[in-house]
Amino acid sequence: MNTMVKNAVLAPFNALYAVSPELCLKALFRIKQGYALDLEHPKTFSEKIQWIKLHDHNPLMPRCADKYTVRGYVEECGYGLYLNELLWHGSDPARIPFDELPEKYVVKVTHGSTFNIIVDGSEPVDRDEVVRKCRKWLKAKFLPCYGEWFYGRSGGVEPSVVVERFIESDGDSGLDDYKVFAMNGKAVLTLVCTGRTANAHYEDCYDMDWNLIEGCDMGEERSGRTIPKPACFDEMITAAESLAMPFNHARVDFYIVGGKLIFGEITFTSGSGFDKFHPYAFDEWLGGWLKLPSSEVRR
Repeated sequence: MNTMVKNAVLAPFNALYAVSPELCLKALFRIKQGYALDLEHPKTFSEKIQWIKLHDHNPLMPRCADKYTVRGYVEECGYGLYLNELLWHGSDPARIPFDELPEKYVVKVTHGSTFNIIVDGSEPVDRDEVVRKCRKWLKAKFLPCYGEWFYGRSGGVEPSVVVERFIESDGDSGLDDYKVFAMNGKAVLTLVCTGRTANAHYEDCYDMDWNLIEGCDMGEERSGRTIPKPACFDEMITAAESLAMPFNHARVDFYIVGGKLIFGEITFTSGSGFDKFHPYAFDEWLGGWLKLPSSEVRR
């Protein structure tokens, strides 16, 4: 579904969110998940993500959701060595110093998950098109009805543009993405995303002993193969838990290139809580690890 169609379809929900965020999320949840959202006694991970949207207003969240300001947070936590090289940052994409950039780089707008332009050296760069896209993306707002208040201007952080070094993968299948799910500062699961350059997207879930969680997924096809445990796995988990410590839930993403960790991003509402887990019991299992403030959730 393209952006224009999606915005048109969700326009009534945006209007409903302005009147009642809770009612809006309940309606969307029913449509996307197929069961009623219980905010008084949330059990599944997906339900608890909706609770976080409504009730968790940790002031650190906007800073850590932004692709530029999160860099300062990572450095303050002592993990600056994992940051990808920053080539340029600014609010006006017309000022991107194209002539000074290397052959390969990535242009990102800091408040969106899909606002990326990959320059891999395979074809000439249309500079005007890069500037045009960035200007369009800078004006974009996250869909209000999804309730992710901490992105961009909604969270008090002005969107901007970053240019980072292009990360070369170790193989031909693209970068593997390691997503560590931490609950109350404790890592409980690693989602490994592979095959992104082969017109396929595979996801496999591993527990903290690097055992494949058989027959479970978060809505994407499983790879059907065993992924070797990274040599830097313990190092990755230590960093993820430290970065996630101030939050009820945080998903901390990393790449691994040449045996070294590269920080990706921090996400507080993975899949906006609308990814369809299989089986349902897997959603319950993951949700069981996340303890919400007992004073605010009815038991």
